[in-house]
Amino acid sequence: MLREGGSAVDAAVAAAVTLTVVQPGSNDIGGDLFALVWDGTALHGLNGSGRAPAALTLDILARAALAPTDALGGTQGSAGSVPPHHGWLPVTVPGAPAGWRDLHARFGRLPFERLFDNAIRYAESGWPVSPTVARGWARAVGVRPKDDPACAHWPRTFTIDGRAPQVGELFANPGAGRTLRLISGSRAQAFYTGEIAQAIDRFSRATGGLLTGDDLAAHESTWVDPMSARYHGYEVHELPPNGQGVAALEALALLDGLPDAGLHEQIEAMKLGFADAHAYVADPATGELPDLLNPSYIDKRRDLITDRAGDPGPGDPMRGGTVYLAAADSNGMMVSLIQSNYMGFGSFVTVPGYGFGLQNRGAGFSLDPAHPNVAAGGKRPFHTIIPGFLTRDGAPVGPFGVMGGHMQPQGHLQVVLSTVDEGVDPQTALDRPRWYWHRGREVFLEPEFSAAVVADLRERGHVVTLTGDRGGFGMGQAIWRLAGGGYVAGSEPRADGQAAAF
Repeated sequence: MLREGGSAVDAAVAAAVTLTVVQPGSNDIGGDLFALVWDGTALHGLNGSGRAPAALTLDILARAALAPTDALGGTQGSAGSVPPHHGWLPVTVPGAPAGWRDLHARFGRLPFERLFDNAIRYAESGWPVSPTVARGWARAVGVRPKDDPACAHWPRTFTIDGRAPQVGELFANPGAGRTLRLISGSRAQAFYTGEIAQAIDRFSRATGGLLTGDDLAAHESTWVDPMSARYHGYEVHELPPNGQGVAALEALALLDGLPDAGLHEQIEAMKLGFADAHAYVADPATGELPDLLNPSYIDKRRDLITDRAGDPGPGDPMRGGTVYLAAADSNGMMVSLIQSNYMGFGSFVTVPGYGFGLQNRGAGFSLDPAHPNVAAGGKRPFHTIIPGFLTRDGAPVGPFGVMGGHMQPQGHLQVVLSTVDEGVDPQTALDRPRWYWHRGREVFLEPEFSAAVVADLRERGHVVTLTGDRGGFGMGQAIWRLAGGGYVAGSEPRADGQAAAF
């Protein structure tokens, strides 16, 4: 798209559309997206997440509740239960197609239809499945619901005689090609009010779903002002809730006031950020988020960071399975975009004949009636996916992101610290070994951390596990703008991505 004179948004949207085809176990046409766009002079945010069906109620979701899960760090459940993960109940309105349209309408230069050509070709003619994608696909075959009629078309759409495609094997999805042709030709109208919407509505009614054509027709993206926090002379920007970006911002604000903060302090700051995010983040249309970044509140929370591992709860601020991509063009436009089903293939609900599955973002709701993120019809759930952007004294540095559920704010924190405090390039920042706080005092480290670091954390009370399983440490990309012009980019070594330029 850039070679043809397109903008960074054209490139980002074309890549996002293509990723729904070639990485369906991470994102799909039936998923959501969020984006940050630097237009050359200012930063803009797009919340492209969908809302719950109007007919959803807390009682309906609670009757199908599951045992507690670690999906959101083990903090979103109520009374030992969380929403179901599969089938129609966790399905929310997909926001990705409208997000593509709205980004292009504001910042695109090429014809909208052109952005779909490569994705359609891959869907109709096939593409070679990459290694990380193949591994996740094989896992999905083992966990898919087998008795739910809403999920019956998943193996017919996404398997080869019941098995996942192997590494390098060509896989085609002509139904997805058909759907993308309809979306591109109608500027997404077919998805929300036309043929695709009608097909979703019929299938939902036939298989016990709550999602209706009216829910789809009512969907709209929201342009929002990004949130930011300062860290050592830089500004880190995230989208406001219903995403968890504020967790990363709070952690960075806490660390900004700590001299010589080491790994222990980073983990403790991240715990505090998560405690507040999981307590207060919800759809802003249903209530105002407390000011978690207020300096006086940050000062009080910082006092909780000691030399010992803690188990912090939320403060009282009222008183005091995803893909990520970054793009940049020669005119200075930069894009940070993230797109997701949520858990692997999402709900496993697959619309017959149209080649795509629906996300399960409703699994991010709380079942606690007193929680601001409590499930309700027409409401956006807590979202894990967060694009990031870095500036310095108001000037752009660039887009970055680290996908991976509960790991995402932690990945953002670690990339920013490597960049700001150590001055490394994006690839080096992404190559660095990572830590992952799980819950309580449990911390996972990649094996490259030194024995001295591990010993220090254990001495402070952390329960440390070294693991060579890279899947839980997130997967990121970043592009930094150079002071003298041009860009330097990095791509995640733990995944199948790459940095490409011309």
